[in-house]
Amino acid sequence: MAKKEALDRIDYAILEALQNDARLSNRDLAAHVGLAPSSCLERVRKLTADGVIRGYHADVDPRSLGIGLEALVSVRVRRHSRRLIERFHTHITSVTEVVNVFHVAGTSDFLVHVVARDSDHLRELAYDAFTTRSEVEHLETALIFEHNGRRPLPNLNISG
Repeated sequence: MAKKEALDRIDYAILEALQNDARLSNRDLAAHVGLAPSSCLERVRKLTADGVIRGYHADVDPRSLGIGLEALVSVRVRRHSRRLIERFHTHITSVTEVVNVFHVAGTSDFLVHVVARDSDHLRELAYDAFTTRSEVEHLETALIFEHNGRRPLPNLNISG
C-alpha cells in the first residue's frame, strides 16, 4: 500500500470549507482557499482518491421521512469473540432503521443509533433486531430528544 502524502494548509482549508458547505462550487471553493479552479479540482479529486473525503451528504429532516423517534441502543454481547462480534455487526448494519453503529469499550459493546416511526415501532425493533439475537446479553434504550446533526471535524493535526 502506498503511503499517503501529508496534508498541507490548503488541503486543510479545502476540508474545512467542504465540511461547512459541501455544495460549494469548485470556483467558489478555489476562491476561498486561494487556488486556481483547476488546481483546486485536482486537490479535491486527490483528497477523494486518497480516502480523505469519503462522501458528501444532505441533512434531511427526519420527520419528512416518517421518523418520529430516534434512540441509542446500548448492547452488551454474551461473549467477546471476533466471530460473535462480527456476526452481530453484520446483522445490525443490515437493519433498515439503524443509522449508525459504534463498536465501543466500556460496559456496552455497541451503541446503535436507530430511528422509528413511534414507540410501538421502536419496541418491535428492539424485539426483532436485538433481543432475538443469540449474541445479545443485555440492551438498554435511551430516547434521543434532540439531535443537531454533525459538526465539522476539527483539525487536530495542527497545534494552536
